[in-house]
Amino acid sequence: MDKLTYRRNPVVLVHGIFDTGRVFDKMIPYLTQRGWSVYDLDLIPNTGHGSLDVLAQQVADFVDTTFAPQQPIDLVGFSMGGIVSRYYVQRLGGIQRVQRFVTISSPHNGTWVAYCNPGLGCLQMRPDSAFLRDLNQDINMLSQINFTSIWTPYDLMILPANSSQVPVGREVIVPVMTHAWMLTDVRSLSAVTEALTQPVPAIATQQFPSSWLHTQIASKSGK
Repeated sequence: MDKLTYRRNPVVLVHGIFDTGRVFDKMIPYLTQRGWSVYDLDLIPNTGHGSLDVLAQQVADFVDTTFAPQQPIDLVGFSMGGIVSRYYVQRLGGIQRVQRFVTISSPHNGTWVAYCNPGLGCLQMRPDSAFLRDLNQDINMLSQINFTSIWTPYDLMILPANSSQVPVGREVIVPVMTHAWMLTDVRSLSAVTEALTQPVPAIATQQFPSSWLHTQIASKSGK
C-alpha cells in the first residue's frame, strides 16, 4: 500500500464563468481560520469566450510562479473552474503536483445552459463536446490523486445537475438550493473542508529524482 500523508497543502481556488476570485470571499476566510493557506486567481476572459485550455494554462502559470517546484498543492474548482482545473491536472502536468482535487458544481458531462452563450469556452462545456469527450476518455487518471466532486441536485446552471457525477473519486451531494450558494452554504464549505483533509498517497513529484524535476522545468522554460 502506498504511504499516506495528511499534510495540509496550500489551496488554490479557481472560479467559474462571469466570476473572479472574489466569489470565494466566504470560503477563503472559512479555510484560513481552519489553518489553510489559500490562493485564488482571476481567469481572463471570464465570459466563456476564451478557450478552457488557454484558461488552464493560466492556472498552470499561476502555480508555477507562486509555488516552489517541489511544493504539492490542493486544487478547488467551482463550476467552469472545475473543468479548467481538470484540463490543468490531466493535460498540463498538474497530476504531478496536485494531491487533493475538489470540484464544486462542475459540468463534467456538460450543461445545456452552455447553449445560451456562443463563446468557445461554452461550446466546450456543452454536452458531448469534443473537449469533454477528450477529458472523460481518460478520467481514470484522477484516481491517482484524491478527487472529490461536490454538487447539488437543485442546480439550475448545471443541467442536468447530475452532470457533476463522475465514475472516479468521492461524490458528495449537498441539498443547496442554488448554484451560487454552493460557495457560501455551510454544508458546502464543510464538505470542502472534509475533502481537503483526506489522506493521500505520496505525491508523484516526490517519487521522481531532483534531476528529473530540473529537466522538466528547463524544458518548460525552453532552456
